[in-house]
Amino acid sequence: MNYAMPLYLSDMPLYRKAMDIIYLSRNISTYLQHDLSYLSEDGQEDPNIYFTGDIIQQSNSLAPEIINAEREKFSDNKYKHVEALERLTYLLNRNCKRLEKSNSNGRDYLPLLRSELKKFRKLQRTWMLTL
Repeated sequence: MNYAMPLYLSDMPLYRKAMDIIYLSRNISTYLQHDLSYLSEDGQEDPNIYFTGDIIQQSNSLAPEIINAEREKFSDNKYKHVEALERLTYLLNRNCKRLEKSNSNGRDYLPLLRSELKKFRKLQRTWMLTL
């Protein structure tokens, strides 16, 4: 599949919000990794450190799903990408909730990411109507 991005896509609010989420999740994850990378007295690592990688992976998958949905010609294939996008936003929100319970100073920035996800979902609903 050709992954060349259509020119109009960079002007779409949904795509720009996805790019904002990618940038924000990378920065938050980097900040959280420093706090969560320590080992406890019994040699165990903090299990929440894996969620930092999950939010990066899930946020990086948002933009390609938007591109793929826009490029599909048949509506059934478009809605497969829309469903994947909905699943990614759900998982991203769930992992943010998990990280908010972690023992880190960076968890204070996670509500910011969750509010951006809420805005993304609103944009996503209107975008789905245009497909």
